[in-house]
Amino acid sequence: MEVGKLPADLLERLLAKAPIKDSRVLLGPAVGEDAAVVEMDGDRMLVVKTDPVTFATDQIGWYSVHVNANDIAVTGAIPKWYLATLLVPEGLSEDGVAEIFDQIAAACRSLGVSLIGGHTEITYGLERPVIMGAMLGEAKKADITATSGAQVGDRIVLTKGIAIEGTAVLAREASAALVAQGLERESIECARNYLFDPGISVIAEANLARSTATVHCMHDPTEGGLITGLREIAKAARVGLRVEREKIPILPESHNICEALGLDPLGLLASGALVLTLPAAEVSQVIVALEQSGVPAFDIGEITAAKEGLVFITKAGEQEMPSFERDELARYFSSIAA
Repeated sequence: MEVGKLPADLLERLLAKAPIKDSRVLLGPAVGEDAAVVEMDGDRMLVVKTDPVTFATDQIGWYSVHVNANDIAVTGAIPKWYLATLLVPEGLSEDGVAEIFDQIAAACRSLGVSLIGGHTEITYGLERPVIMGAMLGEAKKADITATSGAQVGDRIVLTKGIAIEGTAVLAREASAALVAQGLERESIECARNYLFDPGISVIAEANLARSTATVHCMHDPTEGGLITGLREIAKAARVGLRVEREKIPILPESHNICEALGLDPLGLLASGALVLTLPAAEVSQVIVALEQSGVPAFDIGEITAAKEGLVFITKAGEQEMPSFERDELARYFSSIAA
């Protein structure tokens, strides 16, 4: 198999081998679902997520905290507690390890999250550090928002633009290749800063959207980019989609970097953008509220019946929504390693 996520059909078959028998698990593992939900005492829900960071090396600690916190937030919970398993290669210095811990601490402080445990290890055979993060959060039962909650007739709203995280990673990890392709250093530096501005966190906009409108579904499009995130919504909710290509905002540096490296931004790691679905009548108020908070938002399509399929509307007309078997970031790094 190639580098990247397991194929969705394979993952479904594997998950089917481990059925959940605890009735307190309200939301378990499924393709497209961002976190698990466990019922605790009364109306108190524990929301749990684990996600690794394997591509990035620069600011890996910051990435890990935020990508895990995002999946807690889009499930309707508040991120509270973080654990990290940090595996580092034999050649990394003590200062290098300390820098990763500083990144984790800074990210936790920025979100009001407590680092409560984990594991650290110098690991044989690694070429770069790897973090397996786990985030825990709390929510009321009524606030839980599953990816499977998308409803026929909903509009699809996207915040900020794409592809924030993938652009930042490429600017930080492939800067020499970008310079060789003629990109200006100023543009590369701007892309590096995408990690912080517009940033990879979607917590603030997720909370604002939920408090402003009847949000049926929120999703954090990560590996495989926006297109894979949209396909995950369709699969989880058993619905169709009609998405307008020209309404999807692609950030300038994302466009330039992808063009230079021969990548498609629609399939590039997209943390930092929030996808949400909600009734058409409430779209305007959400977009206005988000934009007043400094977060641009865009109505890019609608949820349709499953029988209508996944429709991608381009200048050339309607077509089947494209698919990405692996993230464009994985495809790029695999190609240069070959």
